[in-house]
Amino acid sequence: MAEIARGTHLPIATGERIFTKWGFREILEKGAANILQPDLCHAGGILETRLIAGMAEAYYASIAPHNPLGPISLAAGLQLAASIPNFLCQEQVSLGDGYLKEPFKVEAGYVKVPTAPGLGIELDEEAIQDKLGHDWQNPQTYDRRDGSVVDW
Repeated sequence: MAEIARGTHLPIATGERIFTKWGFREILEKGAANILQPDLCHAGGILETRLIAGMAEAYYASIAPHNPLGPISLAAGLQLAASIPNFLCQEQVSLGDGYLKEPFKVEAGYVKVPTAPGLGIELDEEAIQDKLGHDWQNPQTYDRRDGSVVDW
């Protein structure tokens, strides 16, 4: 990936499956990407992702948090965005309709950072009742060669 990054003017983004600052350090040191995509829910939360963002800033890299998990993760990502100078953009899968008392709204391409206590959101306990107690799991697939678990 570092070789590809050196051979193009296009920005390279990666990191949604890298869960430690040590993994991101290697990417930055090798110049393999200039947009990092840590997942707050898997990389240690707001504080650890903020540390990753600080490392990235020293390498002139941007942060575009990965978020496939919903409006609570989005709220955490927005709090991170407000606290780092190298924030680029925030991935999201849900603005909170059917989950939050006040779902996020997009205005001119932006979502405002919540200002209420904590992450700034409040779950709509009535609306989420039908989402509790499910038995859904991530699909698990296996490498036919050795039986090891592979992602998706």
